[in-house]
Amino acid sequence: MGKLKTNKSIRSRLKTTGKGKLTRRATNQSHFNTKTSGKERRLKHVDASISGADKKSIKRYLPYNK
Repeated sequence: MGKLKTNKSIRSRLKTTGKGKLTRRATNQSHFNTKTSGKERRLKHVDASISGADKKSIKRYLPYNK
């Protein structure tokens, strides 16, 4: 049986922590940030975690991830 392929676009957007949790970059931080408050801009630099409901579907694209 052949090997499973990793989806490279999903792999580049997610990072795995030491305990095996998946983290992603916060959304809406690319441009138009002058309208937002400083607190909101700082919070956009904090990594967000993937919910448990989404984890099952994402694991299909990352077969050799922890």
